[in-house]
Amino acid sequence: MELYQLGYFLEIARQRSFTRAAGRLRMAQPALSQQMKNLEAELGTPLFNRGRKEVQLTAAGKAFLPRAEGLLIQAEAARAVVSDVAQLRGGRLTIAAIPSVSACLLPEVIHTFSRQHSGVALQLIEDSSEHVADCVESGQADIGFLQLPASKSAFKTQTIITESFILLVAKSHALSRQAGVTLRQLSGESFVFYKGRARDTALESCRKAGFEPRIVCESGELETVRALVAAGLGLAIVPRLAAASLPASIRTVAVREPRMERQIAAVWQKSSALSPAAATLLKLTTDLLSRRGITP
Repeated sequence: MELYQLGYFLEIARQRSFTRAAGRLRMAQPALSQQMKNLEAELGTPLFNRGRKEVQLTAAGKAFLPRAEGLLIQAEAARAVVSDVAQLRGGRLTIAAIPSVSACLLPEVIHTFSRQHSGVALQLIEDSSEHVADCVESGQADIGFLQLPASKSAFKTQTIITESFILLVAKSHALSRQAGVTLRQLSGESFVFYKGRARDTALESCRKAGFEPRIVCESGELETVRALVAAGLGLAIVPRLAAASLPASIRTVAVREPRMERQIAAVWQKSSALSPAAATLLKLTTDLLSRRGITP
């Protein structure tokens, strides 16, 4: 049973004539009659009593009429929903991102997206790179932003940022007056570590510099890390993106040696293309980074 056959059936029922219905449908009457014979054969019963002057519905045809109307209404509603999603007039977009991206990059992007496409509902999941990957792989999120590496077999990736790590220090700390330091100079300091892959990068770099950092606290919340640094609890080695919009009580100091970098990428399922909403959000993100002078 095809949707177009249901449309033909309804038009014949309305016109009570194959001839008039064929004219309204702009098709040959024999072709219309054949389509109805095919439909009746599939249903196993006649739908019309074909009189010389007028066509009447059989009992089966009368029972079928409201259901055919309902199916066509549902089909049109389905088409409208798909069109709304494709044209960004409706639907839902779920984004998963690591905290530094969700806190320092996505707010402006989401604001712009919501202003331009208010009909699309947005959901943001904030977690570690590993959990972001899980959300995208399972289909819970349409697009994710994480620190590379990511599984090449599971995702398509687009690198959006390559950034260095810097040191956050309290304004009252002696290091706040220095333009740059080496990690080896920090061997006697206390540290507040930012959880996730950024933590792994910082820890490995300290060890390469010849010391095991004294970690007094760890947090996956960027604002908590900043607050602890501002309170003088310790230093924090964080990606440059996480150092945006710092309070006056915190200073940044460049880490000259060893050089520490990370790459942030957008990821989505390898088996499917980005949805129109996700593709639009990704473009808004790269446009914002370009305006800020940040390159992949």
